[in-house]
Amino acid sequence: MTATAFVAIGGGIGAVLRFHAGRLATAIAGPNAVFPWGTFAINVVGSLLMGVLAGWLARSGGGESLRLMLGVGVLGGFTTFSAFSLETALLVQRGTIGLAALYAAGSVVAGVTGLFLGLSIMRGVA
Repeated sequence: MTATAFVAIGGGIGAVLRFHAGRLATAIAGPNAVFPWGTFAINVVGSLLMGVLAGWLARSGGGESLRLMLGVGVLGGFTTFSAFSLETALLVQRGTIGLAALYAAGSVVAGVTGLFLGLSIMRGVA
């Protein structure tokens, strides 16, 4: 199987898991909850699972196919926040704490800014 196939299969599974986890969180918190509990929970759980997977792969040498399907695919489809968390942790572990802080803060600020920019562009088009 190709790397793309591993990622695609895992990504489909992760997206379905995210959909159902979001529905469950809405059912628990209620549809009028102000705080986005579903996304918050998915991001935290996805980051936890990415840490478990990264640690397990490092110990077992689990292989590229598992990394692609589970890490890039399933967890990438479940939440891209897990990859962001892993990359930030790797920067910290390498001793580049300033760069890790810049990456974390910059990613959040740039991501939210990009979203508002996209909304602004679409308001101008509509």
